[in-house]
Amino acid sequence: MGSLRMHKDLVGQGQRPVAMSHTLSEAFPNHPTDASAVGFALSRLPRTNAPILWVQDRLSRKEAGRPALAGMSANRPVIMVDLSRAADVLWAMEDGLRCRALGGVIGEVWGDPAALDFTATKRLAMRAEAADISCWLIRRAASPDLSAARDRWRITSLPSAAHPHDAQAPGAPRWALDLFRSRRSKPGQWVATYDGAADRVHLAAAVRDRTVDADDGTARKRAAG
Repeated sequence: MGSLRMHKDLVGQGQRPVAMSHTLSEAFPNHPTDASAVGFALSRLPRTNAPILWVQDRLSRKEAGRPALAGMSANRPVIMVDLSRAADVLWAMEDGLRCRALGGVIGEVWGDPAALDFTATKRLAMRAEAADISCWLIRRAASPDLSAARDRWRITSLPSAAHPHDAQAPGAPRWALDLFRSRRSKPGQWVATYDGAADRVHLAAAVRDRTVDADDGTARKRAAG
């Protein structure tokens, strides 16, 4: 999974999300098994060699699989924790946020379990801010109910950009980002593109009419005649 090489650097046009102190953010992938939310969460972590605590519940692990850690730097260890219940995932995340040696905490929870309520997210947000550690909660097959997360994202995979040298080959991966709620910056929509050569995520203002996006396969259609 190439997106696992992404780092925090975000270069774009127009208004961008404001980088502030580390806290709790939520990501809702448009499709429950889409890996785009994982890649984006990783891109927002600080660029350090500090280890990442990664916690999955049973359904996330079963339906979406384990993250492909082969794309991560060997100098960036990942501590994987497999648990059964969402309540245990939340407890492990909160406990991990007590360790200031971590470079980030990522949790994956499937659906809308009763344990994942406003109080639980408030505890995570406060713990993350107290420790100044970035914390991401990936919500698969979930509804954006009441939450204390400071930033809440909807993330959708898009057709890849045109390949610069081969119209028949996929180019850079792209995602549609919708910051639909934020307590730190103005909500908005962007298209994110991963630049593997520069190891950066570029943000551009989203096309208002999604049916007319010139990069969605136009080059391939021309090549096919």
